[in-house]
Amino acid sequence: MLLAAALGLGAAIGETRIPIDVVWKTVANKAWNAGYAVDQIDAGIIWSYRLSRVVVAACCGAALALSGVVLQALLRNPLADPYILGISAGASTGAVAVAILGFGGGLVGLPLGAFAGAVLAFALVSLLAWRAGRGSAAIILAGVAGSQLFHALTSFVVTKAANAEQARGIMFWLLGNLSGVRWPDVGLALPAVGVGLLVCLAHARALDAFAFGTASAASLGISVPRVYVVLIGVTAMMTAVMVSLVGSIGFVGLVIPHATRMLVGIRHGVLLPAAAVTGAVFMILADILSRVLVAGQVLPIGVITALVGAPAFALIMSRRRTSL
Repeated sequence: MLLAAALGLGAAIGETRIPIDVVWKTVANKAWNAGYAVDQIDAGIIWSYRLSRVVVAACCGAALALSGVVLQALLRNPLADPYILGISAGASTGAVAVAILGFGGGLVGLPLGAFAGAVLAFALVSLLAWRAGRGSAAIILAGVAGSQLFHALTSFVVTKAANAEQARGIMFWLLGNLSGVRWPDVGLALPAVGVGLLVCLAHARALDAFAFGTASAASLGISVPRVYVVLIGVTAMMTAVMVSLVGSIGFVGLVIPHATRMLVGIRHGVLLPAAAVTGAVFMILADILSRVLVAGQVLPIGVITALVGAPAFALIMSRRRTSL
């Protein structure tokens, strides 16, 4: 019910305010030809622009929140999320390499390029962490280094190979941009988060076991390498799809899992769907703020999430008892 209300508000609120009942009438007309009398301009704004935008925003928030829950459980580190570990940065580099450099000769789309970049980034971060040591801090420090590296590579590619128009579009997209999403993007985002949620729920008990460490999980009969490969793979897939659609958005995967644990506890059978819904609602509200905070201008949604996420990140770090 909360998610449905957020979707309705996201479609109703904007530069042009539309009553919420008009939103539901438009959806009813499109879904089952209900025949309600609705102004065609309002219906066009709702269906062709706003509704697809808020659905993709919800999918993005759910995917990033799920990724944060999984990474924090697997790595046993409360600071782990796709943005901090460099997965989002790697996905951005892969997507930019396909869009600007033409990697794949037109046979590789943005989502596949982003997925390759995400996997490469996590592999590099894991290698750095392994070389530095197996402590909880090593993966975070390696993630920061990897994130900066891939951000630098992306900036280099944009500066070197893109024309002025491409550079403006790419740099705005990298901050998080939902303005260009339409219904075909929903057809990519919704299955990605749906498959990701189902795979994560299928491994909920394994994630519970990881709370006691990999040795304890293995002693309970869990195939630790297989779980790592499957869950890291699905995390990279969800992150890559969302980055290819809306750009790199930070802090959602860090903040939402901690907020959800405060509400529902640590059992992943409940935590995973709750985090998905919470992340979806949070991203829709952030999108609404990005449209109304500055009159006549749409802010990058990554700016809004950072304004909330950065203080939360500082609070989490201040409460850590172990030194990074």
